[in-house]
Amino acid sequence: MCERSGNRCNFLSTALLLSASLGTFPAIAQDITTSLVAIHQSSALSDLARKLGNGGYELQDGSWVSFSKWYHTNWVDLHIDLLTQITEDNGILWGFGTGEQGDKYRIEPSLKLGFLTQMHPNPNSTVSLSLTTTIGGNLTEKPCKADYGDLGTYNVNCRLAASETAPEETLKYLVNVKPESLRLWLNYRVTF
Repeated sequence: MCERSGNRCNFLSTALLLSASLGTFPAIAQDITTSLVAIHQSSALSDLARKLGNGGYELQDGSWVSFSKWYHTNWVDLHIDLLTQITEDNGILWGFGTGEQGDKYRIEPSLKLGFLTQMHPNPNSTVSLSLTTTIGGNLTEKPCKADYGDLGTYNVNCRLAASETAPEETLKYLVNVKPESLRLWLNYRVTF
């Protein structure tokens, strides 16, 4: 099913045309199999969330507010990557990420889609090409409500609440990051 923008349709069409142009679409494999390619916990966005937890600030009464509790989670984003073999030399790469959440941030669940194709220029070598895209998995930071006494209560970026920046201006510094969305991988392997 295609998104309204048509980008996903274009991606799949391009993948099919590329595979067909390489002459890699012989008859469909008798037994379509799915294999586990990788399983790992954490990601670049998980690491960024941990870094946001560094530091803190001192309140007017002298008590210390640490950021670490806001950016701590009991579940770190888990990624599972799979390969469904369609023909001897072609497959669909797919997988998902579970996402993670702390008090002041969220990493959305994600879906990975792509393809893998390979050719054999001679009996001892293999050229493989894969292309994957990730849907979802964005890291977003949540605001805090801060009481500035006589000045009032504001929604603010938690990490900048004690800075000299005007409270309403701190919101534009909230983190909103997308994961790596497109990965192209080319490999040439020779066996002796």
